[in-house]
Amino acid sequence: MSLTDACIVTDAISGAVANKEQHPAIPYTPEEYAAEARRAFDAGATVVHIHARTPDGRPSVAVADYGAITSAILAEVPEIVINYSTGTVGIPMAERVGHIVELTPELGALNMGSMNYAKWSSRRKQWVFDFVFENSFADITYLLGKMASVGVKPECECFDVGHVESVYPLIEAGLLTTPIQFSFILGVVGGISAHPDNLAHMAKRAPADSTWEVIGVSTDQWMLIQAAAQLGGNVRTGLEDNFTLPDGTKATGNGQLVEEAVRIVRLEGRRVATPDETRTLLGLPLRPQRAPQLAGAS
Repeated sequence: MSLTDACIVTDAISGAVANKEQHPAIPYTPEEYAAEARRAFDAGATVVHIHARTPDGRPSVAVADYGAITSAILAEVPEIVINYSTGTVGIPMAERVGHIVELTPELGALNMGSMNYAKWSSRRKQWVFDFVFENSFADITYLLGKMASVGVKPECECFDVGHVESVYPLIEAGLLTTPIQFSFILGVVGGISAHPDNLAHMAKRAPADSTWEVIGVSTDQWMLIQAAAQLGGNVRTGLEDNFTLPDGTKATGNGQLVEEAVRIVRLEGRRVATPDETRTLLGLPLRPQRAPQLAGAS
């Protein structure tokens, strides 16, 4: 097998919305994050995407919370690639990226356009939530500049085809350099729908030397993981995106979700990337991520 046959599996470990009442494996404390990361890594994930929480479960962008969670994860799984979110609403841009500037993960997620972002309940016939997720080119430029200043590779998160094509003027401006890592998110109301044809089209509109992963919302995730494996892309699973296995049962946690993603990848004739292969494919240095040094730490 060649390196190009390898498929990177990412685990989105918690998200910022779901809580333990919805799924008891959603981590709150650094120790819980580390335990879930260990289970995901043992199942085949080589990247973890982190939204930080306070120990009581509240979403957080605080450097201290991100640092404590990251230190705990890397103490447990030093080989794993750390990916931080910048996807927050209603806070200053400096706070959206402060944890990346201070802690320098290997990857930083960066949303590539504004959109209506909503969830519709067919059962209740009403919106569960409905807001505008604003990401102007000025904001994107600011985030790219901050990531570049500390050597963090951006992962361009695209909820529609226009978001993919937004990279081209940024490449011309020298703000993005190829090869680019993309996340294609399908199934959010207001963005592109969860269909394999849409995933294939998004992949075609990316620069030819790009790497990409698919993010599918809820149980559509499994169909899209299969499509991504067939198309030569990478895949993401985890409790941020979905709680449910293909047979309709609730997963025990991140580890079981990753196990299922790995099973699908292998059924499509692909193998799961190792940590070194993951870094090579993503153009990252071949070294484990260093644990962050928090202010006041010995």
